[in-house]
Parts: sequence; C-alpha cells; structure tokens
Amino acid sequence: MGSQKKRPVVLTAADREELVRVTTTGIHPASVIRRARVLLALDTSAGAIGSQDAVAARAGVSGETLRLVAKRFAETGGDVHATVTRKKRELPPVPSPVTGEVEARLIAMARSQPPQGYTRWSLRLLEKHVALVEDIPNLDHSTIGRILKKRNCVLI
Repeated sequence: MGSQKKRPVVLTAADREELVRVTTTGIHPASVIRRARVLLALDTSAGAIGSQDAVAARAGVSGETLRLVAKRFAETGGDVHATVTRKKRELPPVPSPVTGEVEARLIAMARSQPPQGYTRWSLRLLEKHVALVEDIPNLDHSTIGRILKKRNCVLI
C-alpha cells in the first residue's frame, strides 16, 4: 500500500487498547469511531495489513479516508486522540464587531432620550444613529435587536 510506505501507522499497546475501547464501548460520535477503526486497520505493529482495498473494505471506508487518517496521524506526531477527534477551531471565521464596549454604548443610546420629533427609539432609528457615531461600527437593526434582547433592554 503506497501511503503505508510514506506514513506508516504504528500504535503502542496502550493506544491500541484505547482505540478498541472507543470502538466497542461508550457513546462516541460516528466520525470518531470510524477514524478509530481506520487506525486499527492501518496499524502495522500487529503485522502485515494487506492492500488498500482490503483495508478499506475491512474498515468500511473509502481509500481516500484511509489516506486522510494516515496523513492526520503523521501530522499529529502519532497522537491517537488528536487523530480521531475533531480539530478545534482557534478563532471564529469572522471576528464579531460587537464588543462589550459597543454593547454598553448601544444600550446607553437606547436608554437615552430619543431625538426631537420622535416619541421613542425604534430599531431602525437606532441603526441610523449608530451609523452616525464614529466609534461604533455600523450595525444592522436585527443585530441591534439581538443585543438589546440579550441584555433585557426594552425600547420605551
């Protein structure tokens, strides 16, 4: 098998025992169980593993999944737990423009007197006034509504 020459999977007895435990007992996500089965099938410390098609059939996955799991095992330096579990995202995809200071300023604006000619604040009116303030990023009226709802602030 080509990928086994480049990225051999060699498990210790403790790693093997942990993977067997994951696949047979407890409640684990299906993806974790699938990757654990793949690692057990790719383990070369137990002896010869056969062709890629045979291993894929035995593990119940595609050849591409075998390749990706072996690659992840090599990238994590042989860490079984990091290979079978999902990678945690370090940061959200887009940082939120709403910080604690923005929330505080928005709530202060919503609790202040409305501009002349208006009897009360509305979400759209707040949206227009937020756009005029330079320190606060432009926020949509639905975002303003969510912020006010989260802080139990009622527009009067």
